[in-house]
Order: sequence, then C-alpha cells, then structure tokens
Amino acid sequence: MRSIVLGCLWVAGSAAAADFEGHVSLMSEGKALRPEEAAEAIVYFRPSAPVTLQAGATPYVMGTQRKQFVPRILAITAGSQVRFPNQDPILHNAFSTSKDNAFDVGLYGPGEGESKTFGHPGYVRVYCNVHHSMVGHILVLDTPYFTHPDATGHFKLRDLPDGPGDLVVWYDRATPWHQQLKPGEGNPQDIQLDLNQRKIPQHMNKFGKPYGRAADGGY
Repeated sequence: MRSIVLGCLWVAGSAAAADFEGHVSLMSEGKALRPEEAAEAIVYFRPSAPVTLQAGATPYVMGTQRKQFVPRILAITAGSQVRFPNQDPILHNAFSTSKDNAFDVGLYGPGEGESKTFGHPGYVRVYCNVHHSMVGHILVLDTPYFTHPDATGHFKLRDLPDGPGDLVVWYDRATPWHQQLKPGEGNPQDIQLDLNQRKIPQHMNKFGKPYGRAADGGY
C-alpha cells in the first residue's frame, strides 16, 4: 500500500489575500519514495465564493513520448484547450469516454497533433486506442488557484482570496483529500492518502471492446 504524506502546511497572509505553503511526500509500504515523484500531485484551492475563471491563453500540452503520455497528470482550467502532439516515430491515438469531456483525436503520426477544448470541470482519463498501457489524467478545474509541488515536494499557492474554501490534494491513485480552510487561519497538518487504485486501470478500447493480446496493433 502506498500513501501520500503532506507535511508542514501553514497559512500566511493578510485579510485581502494569503498563501498556502507546504510539502508533499510520497510513501510506499512505510518507505519514502523519491521527492521528485510528488511533483505529479495537484494541490488546489476552491474558494466558497464564486471566482472569475479564465481559460488558458494558449493550449496546454499532453504529448506522447516512448509510449507514454507526458505529462502523465495535467491540471487545467475549464474552457481551456489541450494539444496532443506525437513525439514518437510511431502511430498513436488519444481518446476519453469521460462524462461531459469525451473526445477522440483519431490515429495520428508524429507532429503537432490536434487540440481539444475541455469546457466542463471534472476528471478526464485519457487512453490510446493503440497502446493499452498508455494512460493520462487531465483534471479540469473550476478554480484558478492550483499548482504542482516542485522536485523537492514543496508547493506554494499564492494570492488566494479572503474567505473560506476547500484545499484539495489530488493524485490519480488515491481518493482526493480536502479540508475547509480560511486564509490566515489554520495549523500545520500532516495529510495521508492511500494509493489503493491501479496505475493502469482496467479499460476497453474506444469501441468498447477488449484490446486483445496484440494491443499495440503492430505500432
């Protein structure tokens, strides 16, 4: 069993704005993993009061390299575009059957790839119809306040609005952790998430059928 430990979380700021700062550590069977592995986690704050949300000025990117989606986990704001370039010398596909954000870019070779707009907040699991083991994760957020930890596990959310909201730590193999917090208030906390989900979840191809033994289709 694996777990995420979020330690040394503290809150600082004025009545008008505040920062959340902390450190994310990954644990596996009681042993610490490399600090840089925590960089895939997503930390975000959802204010209770409505906030202005803007789509990304340019498309985010989820490419393919060595039969993997890169980055494996991507956070974006609702209404933003994601481009799917192919940086391998073979054919790939990117598709999802996620509710409200389903898409399929078709089979494509090396190049810049197509862009898709994700208009609804939610979790989008991305697959390749050619390679069963390729799995990507897009978290479409309804808040502009999000970040990833750095290579040491440290993160900082800056200039958060005054008032309460949810602080959330998200990782694809765990149930999201969240807690109501108010900028300027709170105590240091340690947060642990059990990674109890498969790295490659069971799934069908884009036609709703099993991949079969030759899932690579010769590519």
